[in-house]
Amino acid sequence: MYNFLTGIKSTGRPHLGNVIGVIYPTIFLTKNEKFKNQFILIANLHSITNLKYIKNNKKNAYKILAVWLACGIDYKKFIFYRQSDIPEVTELLWFFSIIYPYNRLKLVHSFKENVKKKKTINTGILTYPILMAADILISKAELVLVGKDQLQHLEIARKIAKKINNIKKIFPLPQAIVIENLIPGTDGSKMSKTKNNIIDLFASKKEIKKQILKIKTQKNFSTNKKELLKDNLYNIYISLAGKEKKEKIKNNFKMGYEHAKEELYRLIINKFKRERNLYKYYIKRKNKLETIFKKGAKKMKQIVNSTIYEVRKAFECN
Repeated sequence: MYNFLTGIKSTGRPHLGNVIGVIYPTIFLTKNEKFKNQFILIANLHSITNLKYIKNNKKNAYKILAVWLACGIDYKKFIFYRQSDIPEVTELLWFFSIIYPYNRLKLVHSFKENVKKKKTINTGILTYPILMAADILISKAELVLVGKDQLQHLEIARKIAKKINNIKKIFPLPQAIVIENLIPGTDGSKMSKTKNNIIDLFASKKEIKKQILKIKTQKNFSTNKKELLKDNLYNIYISLAGKEKKEKIKNNFKMGYEHAKEELYRLIINKFKRERNLYKYYIKRKNKLETIFKKGAKKMKQIVNSTIYEVRKAFECN
C-alpha cells in the first residue's frame, strides 16, 4: 500500500476551484483506494512567502480544515497537520538546499512569474520548491495529488530524492496524480485568490452573487455550440451542472447572460447548501479543529522522526 499526500496553502478559505479540483477528488480517491497513510497538509509556511497572509495565517488554517470537514472528509482516516507544527520539515529544507543547484531554482516557472510581477523577491519564493520537496519526502509520500502547475515542483522533489538515495537509499520516488477537473476563474484564467477571480462557496449569498456577476462573457452573445465552448460562464456552469443538463443550460443562455448568471447562482446555492451549513457549524468550533491538528501533528511526529534520523545519519550529522 502507498502513502498518499495532498495539500493546500493557507491563503484563505478554499474556493470553488479548490473544492472541485482538490477536495472532492481526494474524498473520491481515498474512498475507492486503500492507502497506508493519508496526509493532508495545510501549508501555512508556504503561504507567508507573501507577507500579506501573515496576519490571518492561523484563522485561515482553521477555515481550510472546516471546509474539508464540511465537504464530507472522514478526518479520522486522515492525518491533517499544519506545516509549522512539524519543524523537521524546515530542517529537511536545509539538507535539500545543500544538494540542489541555485541556478536551477531560478528557472522554475513559479519563480520566473514572481520576478515578472514583483520588484522585490524574498528568498522564500526562490526556495519554495525545496520546501515543497521537504513536505513530500518527509512523509515518504508515493502518490501526490497536484495541479498541472505543480508538476515541475514534484519533479524537483524526485530529483532531490534520487540525489539523497545516491548517498543512502531513504526515499521512494513520488508519483503525481494530476488534477484535471479545473474550474476557470471569473476572468477565464485559473481560479486564484491572488487574481481575485474566485467564487467563494462559503461566503454570504450576496457576495457569491456579486462574484458570479463579475464572470466575463463573450462580447457578442451566441448560443452556437462552438461559441459556447469558448464562453467562460458556460464552462463554469457546465462544470457544475454536468453534461446531462446541457440542454437546460443552453436554454438558459438563449434567455441571455443575465438570466444564465442568475441560474448559475441558484445552482450553486442549492448544490452546496449542505456544505455551507456544515461549514458554519465547524468554523464556530475552533477547539475541535485545533484538536484535529494536534492529533495530526502527534501522528506526523512519529513518522517524520525516523525519516529525519535517516537523513541526519546520511549527512553524518548524528
